[in-house]
This record gives sequence, structure tokens and C-alpha cells, in this order.
Amino acid sequence: MYLTSVESDVGRVDVFTAVPEASRPAKAPEARDARNLLILGSDSRDPENTGGSRSDTIILAHIPRGGGSAQLVSIPRDTWVHVPASKDGRHGERDAKINAAFAWGGVPLLVQTVEEFTGVRVDHVVMVDFAGFKEIVDALGGVEIDVAESFTSTHALTPDGRRHFTTGRQTMDGATTLDYARERYAFPDGDFTRIRHQQQVIRAILDKAASGGLLTNPVRLDDFLRATADAVSVDETLSLVDLAMDLRHLRGGNLTFLTSPSRGTGRIGTESVVLADEAKARALYTAVRRDQVGKILAAAR
Repeated sequence: MYLTSVESDVGRVDVFTAVPEASRPAKAPEARDARNLLILGSDSRDPENTGGSRSDTIILAHIPRGGGSAQLVSIPRDTWVHVPASKDGRHGERDAKINAAFAWGGVPLLVQTVEEFTGVRVDHVVMVDFAGFKEIVDALGGVEIDVAESFTSTHALTPDGRRHFTTGRQTMDGATTLDYARERYAFPDGDFTRIRHQQQVIRAILDKAASGGLLTNPVRLDDFLRATADAVSVDETLSLVDLAMDLRHLRGGNLTFLTSPSRGTGRIGTESVVLADEAKARALYTAVRRDQVGKILAAAR
């Protein structure tokens, strides 16, 4: 009773009606009870966002049959892939960075591009506005992050200037976590470190929610979802309440984070891109498509 009314507060995105069914990969019979979520994140107020709308974070999350664990594959936003034609026919049908699909055709074209690249059928989409992301962390009372190496943010976000992050475990509020999760220019490998930081933050959020009993307490879950509804949008059929209840036994130790296999960075024309390792990527995504958790975990080692 508490939770069902929350669904009306969550933004809905029309995703799958605009994705041609003929272009979509079939669900593997052995994986019919597994689910694949495409998690997208962007930050319209990010100082780096000087161009059109882009999806800065692309994660394919696999929830195996029976639940109890989840495997999340981050796809670098500069991964060079084939982007299908946009619905209006003005863009796509050529190779480009994967996040160009979002700019050219919104979520439907990005779903189509990810499905073509991975061969994995996307069941649901979750979009997180990282400009409102701090609401999620603040609603939890902050999260614990272990900073691997000291660095200074390139974003001038505080009255005193840029934030400095010191090696070691620390509690971060929402604004600090947001800065930590989107910084890339401070690191030699740029987006790859940012991906690792985003994975850290996801694990920390889940651990904080679980340790406080939020996922198993309907009243607290209702309060949390209401406080963070503005930061999240989902596809037409996904119930955030059902998803939260299905994942209530998950902990950080049950999450496996991977990055889509690549051969590193390179240049194509004037663009700096991430080059996919096609053989390793095919093996990983075949395991995801078939719900072969053991093979997915092996790819993470």
C-alpha cells in the first residue's frame, strides 16, 4: 500500500515501441527467467557537457535466474560501434562512438545499438540523472568510498575551489560522491578510472541501503523512493518497487563489475575512441545472453 503509489512519481520513458522488433536479438531459451537492465546515466549540469545530449554512463546489468547476484558490464562511452539508422533517417547507419546513439535517437536508438553490439536483449531501462544523483546518496546519509589514489578534481564545484580526494576510506555526501564519480581528466586512463569509480559508488550505495535495512523495510523503502524519484526514470513496464524487492537480498559482495573488453584506445579520423576486443566481447556477451554466470565471472578474473 505504501509502495504502489511511488510508481506514479517515477518518470517513464517510451523505449521499446520505437525499437524495431525485427532488429532485436531473441531471448535465449535457457535465459528466459533472467533479466537484463540497461542503466544509463547523464549529467546535464556537468561542466564537461558542452555539446548535445549524451549518455555518459552505459551499464548492462544482468540479473540471473533466481536472483541472488548481479553482474554489471560497463561499456565505455567512447566505444567504437555500428550505430543503426535513427527513426527519422537523419543519423546513424554508420560507425561512431556508442553514446552518439543517444544524441541521435534517444534511448530507443541507444537500446538498439547496445543490443546490436552485445547480442543481448534488453528487458528494461533505468535512467539516472547524475545532476540529481546526489539526492540518492544524501537520502542514504552518505556512502563509504575507499579512494585508491589521491587526486584533485578538475571541476570547480565548491566555494573554495576544486575538491581534493585523499587516499583512504572516507564518507562522502551526495555532491562529493557526484564529483568523484564523474571525474576523468585527472587520470592518465581517463574514462576507465571513472568507470571504476562509478562501480565503487554503485556498490557503496547498495551496501549502505542493505546495512540500514532499507531494502527490507517497506516504510523506509517508500520514503527513500519518494526522495529520489526525481533522479530516476524507467521504461513503461518496469516496477522500481518490484525490482527493489527482488534485489533486497543483494549485497556488494554479490555484485560483479566488469568493463566491456577492449584493446585500449586509438584514433579513428580525428576522434579518440575505445576499440572493442571483438573476440573477448563476443564470449562475454554470449555468456550474458545464455545466463551462464560461471563464464561471466570467469571473464571478470
